[in-house]
Amino acid sequence: MEVKELLFNLPPIIGLLPLIIYIILSFKKNTHPVVNVFVCVLLGAVIVKQPILKLGAVISDALGSFMALIGFIIILGSGLGEVLNKAGVAENLVHILMDKIGINTERKAIIGTMITSVLLVTLLGTMAGANAIIAPIVIPLIATMGITPSTLAVIFQGAGQTGLFIGPFSPPMVTLMELTGLSYGKILLYAGLPVSVCMWVVTYFIARHTQKQTFGKYEFDIEVKEEDEKYVATTEEKRATTVFLFTFLVLIIYGVAVKSGASYAIFIMITVAIFTGLAAGMKIGEIVDSMFEGMSKLIWLFAMFILFEPFLMFVEGSGAFDALFDILQPLIVNSGQTVFALLTSLIGIFGINGAAVAQAMLMDSLFSNMVSELGVHMGLWAAVLLIGSQITSFAYPGGDMLGAMGLAQSKDVKSMLKLGYSIIFTLLIIIIILSIIL
Repeated sequence: MEVKELLFNLPPIIGLLPLIIYIILSFKKNTHPVVNVFVCVLLGAVIVKQPILKLGAVISDALGSFMALIGFIIILGSGLGEVLNKAGVAENLVHILMDKIGINTERKAIIGTMITSVLLVTLLGTMAGANAIIAPIVIPLIATMGITPSTLAVIFQGAGQTGLFIGPFSPPMVTLMELTGLSYGKILLYAGLPVSVCMWVVTYFIARHTQKQTFGKYEFDIEVKEEDEKYVATTEEKRATTVFLFTFLVLIIYGVAVKSGASYAIFIMITVAIFTGLAAGMKIGEIVDSMFEGMSKLIWLFAMFILFEPFLMFVEGSGAFDALFDILQPLIVNSGQTVFALLTSLIGIFGINGAAVAQAMLMDSLFSNMVSELGVHMGLWAAVLLIGSQITSFAYPGGDMLGAMGLAQSKDVKSMLKLGYSIIFTLLIIIIILSIIL
């Protein structure tokens, strides 16, 4: 978006005001997330002198954005979950996992969900798509363990996103290899694994803490049945479960083989829902109605994703991110490797906003000359680029954070920000350590 002249010729840094207000509103009790973001959209529009009467056209454009795509994938995941519930697949899978694998405690549920999320994101190369697929499966399971939506949201973002940091064909890894000239193995050694391991540890402990804080306060919008006798799946439920797993695995393998992106998740969920429903004896009309019933539960989130596009666009259009960079740049020019790495990471996390791959490329274009002048180790620079471009989603509510919350049926932004800033603090320490040893 082209930088605009602000209202009353205010300095560009004022463009950060809607973002700051949104974060403040996120901590307020009894506020609705959609209302919060809409208020900040209006404020952003006023600051950049966007005509309010033309705001409808801006929102219309947002319907074709990547944010809207992510939102649609998420509500489709909820629709698939409803089909799995009606077909008896979700309940059958719960018993298979509990009886055969033994996921029967909070700790095992948290670790098992983390592993599942990481593996699927690694395979698919998309966090939103992968978590949307597994959410309908894990929610019935962990609900029986007493895990709360807040805890699941922490797991989905904290653990799930690391799948992008270790997959050989994921967008972040391909971008880092291109920018640094390092091989996949070296990127993994210097950046992918150190960052991921730290995030796994932090996520696990924050998830345990969140569980203690939110147990009994929030619960999933599903029925958790108390059983007096041993569960026995019907023939239709067994058949539907087999068809679901077979269809799911075939489509996943194909998606990995052809390196499909986030949009492929739409095809997976619709196809799996149809085949599973038919195998359970449901009519096509029943399957469609069940999909819409599940999707309707998260329509608020879809609206929120659409509004987030102009919200962030107005902040970027104000020139606030560029102004923040100009303020911090003098601190970097004459610094050593450690200070340079720390400050550029902070600028990437808080000062540059946009698609993660674009952020990495922008950071490299801004600081590559300084990297050469200071003799910064390429392994360290890879870690800085990864953290600076990917961890922005933990700094304040955005697509990834909201997506994880939506899939987990959570509206608890506070817990997500606790996770985010715990991860940021830990990764900045990792950057300091790497800058010393490399």
